[in-house]
Parts: sequence; C-alpha cells; structure tokens
Amino acid sequence: MKLRLATAILSVAATSAFAQTTVQSCEREVTFDAPPKAAVSNDINLTEMMLVLGLTDHMVGYTGISGWNKLDETMRTGVAELPELSEQYPSKEVLIGAEADFYFAGWNYGMRVGGEVTPETLAPFGIQVYELTESCIHIGQEGQRTAASMDDLYTDLRNLGAIFGVSDRAETLITRYEADLAAFLADLPPLATPPRVFVYDSGEDAPFTAGRYAMPNALIEAAGGVNILNDLDKSWATIGWEAVVERNPEIIVIVNYGEVTAEQKRDFMMTNPAFADLDAVRNDRFVVLEYVEATPGPRNIQAVKTLAAAFRAD
Repeated sequence: MKLRLATAILSVAATSAFAQTTVQSCEREVTFDAPPKAAVSNDINLTEMMLVLGLTDHMVGYTGISGWNKLDETMRTGVAELPELSEQYPSKEVLIGAEADFYFAGWNYGMRVGGEVTPETLAPFGIQVYELTESCIHIGQEGQRTAASMDDLYTDLRNLGAIFGVSDRAETLITRYEADLAAFLADLPPLATPPRVFVYDSGEDAPFTAGRYAMPNALIEAAGGVNILNDLDKSWATIGWEAVVERNPEIIVIVNYGEVTAEQKRDFMMTNPAFADLDAVRNDRFVVLEYVEATPGPRNIQAVKTLAAAFRAD
C-alpha cells in the first residue's frame, strides 16, 4: 500500500512538473498536456526507441513484431512485462481495447495511407499519434525534404523525450550516440573513394531496395559509402535488376528478416549468371544487417559501425 501511494505521488509530481509541449509529427503539430500513460509502439525498431528512453512504465503493450521478426535477448528482457497486442499491424479495435492514449508508429510501420489506423481515425478515441520521421515521405513529401539522415533518429528520440517528459534523458542518449559514432569513425583509415553499395531487402523477380529516403541510405553515407539508388526518389521500393547491373555495386547489404534468410539471398545472387560480373559478387562482398539495424532505431549506431568496417575490409 505504501509503495502504491509513493508511486502515485511521484506520478502526480511528474505530471504537475510537465509543461505543455508541442512536437512536429510529419505534417502535423501534436500538443501534449501530460505524458501519455497508456502508450503502444509498433514494430521492433520503434519499440526499442521506447525501451532505451526507459518508457515501459508508460506503455500498455506493443504491436507488429512477432509477425515478421524474432526478439533477441535484449528485446525479450525489455518487453518482458508488456503484452504483444497484435503480431502484425493492429486494428483500431485492438488499440481502443487496450485503452491506449498514445500510438508510436509510422507510415508502413503500423499505419497505411487511407487505412483503418491513422492519426485521424484514432483521434476521436483519445489516442494521439506520433509518426516516425523517416516514414513521412509516404504521405506526399517527395521533393520537400532531404535524404534520410542520422538526424531522423535523433529527431524521434528528442520528440519522444519531450512527449514523455524525459528530454534530459533523450539529450544524454543522443550526445552519447553521436560521440560514440564519431570516435569510432575517427579511428578508421580514410577511404580512397566511397564504395558503391546496393541494399538487397528481398525479391527475386525484382528487388525491393532502399532509395534516398530510407534509413539505409543514411547508414551507408555515414559509413563512407554511396547508395547506388540514392537518386531513387522513394523510401523503400521495387526496381528492376537492370538498374543494379548497370550501376555495378561493389558491396551488397542484405537486410535479414522474414522467411528467406540472409544466406539464401546471398546464394541467389552468387549463383545467378545475370549477376556474375557484379564487383560485389565477383569479390564476394556482402554485409548483413538485421531488420532492427536497417530501420530507424537505436541499433543504427552499430549498423554504421558494421558498414564502415566492411567498407574498409580487404
């Protein structure tokens, strides 16, 4: 009883100390009078942002992980006390049934344009939405923003910090990430020229890959390379193999998730005669990133390190 009373007092104190805050969420401004108390996050990368900011006490669950990904030990421990409300994208009824007051998701990360779950459809039920910055391109901002960058991750952490009243925690984390990455890159030998990199997500008849607005474009650039599709005015998109062959990548980054393994994707490219003359195939230069590393989230820091080391390998 004493513990509950103390917790309640701390909660009231935290709320009373919270100043009304407004954050930019894609094309909307969203105002919060108090930190959300019943938040839901979608997807493994967005959920991990909530975890690194220590926000599980503000959450009633998460969605959209086990339908596509497997939790590693770190994630299993972090969400151990939280239920997965939906294995894939949640319905509106799922979020309402959980009595959620906040949904952290993105376009094609738990919401679809014109779909059942959007900021507009959830608003009448008192559920506020913060949209993943990288995903804003899906709602018609082509040509109105720069390519994806590491700042997209930092922006989301900073905005979540403001929304939940933990801005100091967010700023400390961002400063640590920036310093860690800068120190790591400073110790590496310079590259004579940026290696040409192709991101292979999935698909055999036609590849699904990352354009200039997808997070791998930012990771590759931060690591010292160049995405061969950095002129593709899309986020994630399906293209033709002809463009890949023509641009001849020196390194292929495989995104590992789903039923087709990274090794199977590599084998497909290594054994297909159409790719035999690609520099990456001839020299067997493949790098694997897990889905949680290749999409916006805390593991982007390690992803840049992995790519930077691979770009400089013999």
